[in-house]
Amino acid sequence: MTVVFRPARHDDAHEIARFFQITSEGGADYIWSLIAEPGADLLAVGTARYAREGVNFSYENCLIAEHQGRVIGMMHSYVMRHDPHAEPVTDPVLAPYADMEIPDTLYISSLALDEGWRNQGLGATFLQAAQARCDELGLAGLSLISYAVNTGALRFYEHHGFHTVKSCQVTPHPLIRVTGEAYLMSRPVAGASSR
Repeated sequence: MTVVFRPARHDDAHEIARFFQITSEGGADYIWSLIAEPGADLLAVGTARYAREGVNFSYENCLIAEHQGRVIGMMHSYVMRHDPHAEPVTDPVLAPYADMEIPDTLYISSLALDEGWRNQGLGATFLQAAQARCDELGLAGLSLISYAVNTGALRFYEHHGFHTVKSCQVTPHPLIRVTGEAYLMSRPVAGASSR
């Protein structure tokens, strides 16, 4: 069963949005609901978001895993930079995440595989690709956010050298499918330190 890893294309935007719905535990739906017209299909809103170019949340920052022409997995990552001019986040659901960032890292905002393709080493291959991109860009390491309730994901990331840097409390909302804590996790490159 050969799995091909390739850069995402514009026509992958729908699959990318679908995987974000899976991994974000409702967070993507919440964000899309803030920009959606009343009654709009949230997956369609997400698809349009990832069809854009020249922005962080674009198919251009995605790596696709494909088997026999079908998309079975996706990783989205972008360079996390400190923006001293950024507006303060006032949204009650999003505000707890405002300082859950490590500048100058490659931030993995989503890593997802269809259920039948998990636990076969494909997640590790995605992480290897992220590390290669991190090294190529001269960044300080990798970072991501995971939820305390997702113990499988936490074990996976800890097994691959990530450690928790800080945490925040998830704000309850009908669209958000998790409660408890969210963890900012980091894997610095050798010789670098995380703040």
